[in-house]
Order: sequence, then C-alpha cells, then structure tokens
Amino acid sequence: MIDLHSHTTASDGQYSPTELLARAAAAGVTVLSVTDHDTVAGLAEARVAAQARGVELVPGIEISAFVLGREVHILGHFVRPEDEDLARFAQRLRGEREQRMEAMVAKMQHLGFPVRMEHVRAIAGDAQLGRPHLARVLVDQGWAIDMKAAFDRFLGTRGMAWVERFKLDGADAIRLIRKAGGTATLAHPGSSKVERMELRELVKAGLAGLEVLHADHNPLSRQKYLALSKEFDLVPTAGSDFHGEAVSAEHRLGTAAMPPELFAKLKSRAMN
Repeated sequence: MIDLHSHTTASDGQYSPTELLARAAAAGVTVLSVTDHDTVAGLAEARVAAQARGVELVPGIEISAFVLGREVHILGHFVRPEDEDLARFAQRLRGEREQRMEAMVAKMQHLGFPVRMEHVRAIAGDAQLGRPHLARVLVDQGWAIDMKAAFDRFLGTRGMAWVERFKLDGADAIRLIRKAGGTATLAHPGSSKVERMELRELVKAGLAGLEVLHADHNPLSRQKYLALSKEFDLVPTAGSDFHGEAVSAEHRLGTAAMPPELFAKLKSRAMN
C-alpha cells in the first residue's frame, strides 16, 4: 500500500515520526511519504523508523503557496532534506509562523478568550507552529467543541482571529521542490477548489502529480481530477493526509493507496 501524504509532530501531526511509522506498518502501508508542513525536521527520525519497520520512506514536505490568488498546498516527494535552499526556506517559515501565531493569540485575547502563547507552545512542542495547535488549545479549554468548530468560528479565513499568512507563489514552491531533487504534486485539489485555470499555471511551473485519491474527495471529485490529471499529463496520486485521530479523525492510514506503476512513474519524474 502506497500512501504519499502524512504528518508528524514536526508540524501539526499527533504522532512522532517513530509512532507514525509504527502505525503505518500496522495499517499495511508499505510505502509512506512524510510530508510535514513547511519543514523536513522529522525526516531523519522517520528514516530510521521506516528501516526498522520495513517501510519504504519517501522524504517529503507540504508547502503552502498561492496561485492566481488561491491558496494551494504543494507536496514535494523524493526531496533531499539536506538541500540548503529547502533548509533556509523552512527556517524562514518557522519565524513567519511564530509571528502569525502571536498575532492570532492577540486577537483571541482581544475577543476575551484567555489564550496565551505558552498554551500553544505546550501543544506544539518543537514543531512548526500552525493553526491546528491553537485549535487544539481552544478545544482543550472548552472554547470550541472540536477542531472544525475552532476553525469555522475563529481560525478559518472568515474567522474572528484570522491573520493573513506569508504568501509564496506556487511556481516558486515548485522550483524549490524541484531544486531539492523532488517532484511537485498538488494536494487535495478538491478541498482547495482548484480549477483548470489554476492547474494550468502550476503545470507550466513544473507540477508533476495531482492528488486524486484523498479522503476529502467524493467520487465525483475523484472522477473530475482524474480526468484533469490525464489532460495535463499529471501522475494521479493517493494520500491519507493522516495527522492522527485527535487532529482529523476522518483521515486514516490505509484508506488511500496508489498502484506501484504510478508510483514508479512519479519517481521517474524526480529531479535527480
């Protein structure tokens, strides 16, 4: 079973890389890509854990970017974690995320909610700070019934504590991934509401894959994006987008898989 989208405590996942690989092996996953948000910090531990569990690890990253004004998430697979530009990017994003989180916490305080940065850091640990960490604080403190409610009311683009994020152009994200030896795949296009116009721009920049099989895609969405993958000669990929049950219970390991021949095709497009 080949799953090319998962997260660890290096970003906003529930489990450490070691714990993630143990769960992946138990779920029957034979090839797993660890694709933490804007960081490769968990890949060294994941590599050791993958070897111990007999799972093939695809080193990856998930980069948030924008194309024609729309936010998209671009998965980098087969990247070299030691690439200098990738390391500099991750370091810059760490600082950007810290500043954004401070601004969101300040907004929550202004609204009368006694949330502090210490609470968020206690949840995040050493991970890149992200909205899911603040959402978990809101749930734990009883200000939201679940993660979805926290995003809907406070942290989503129309939420009361929303703060604009650093905007990286999609073409720049793809170039960064390709320079690091990887392939670029557009994650969950249905959730991001990507249409042909945005997809065409990303293809021009070197997009290689399209995540057709994703938990958030219904059968009609899968059919639509499969057709678009054929139209633009993109490799249709599969990913559970697993974060852990406490973060997103609907995304489960072992529920999305792609054929070995398509995995080989995607791998052949990596910039070696």
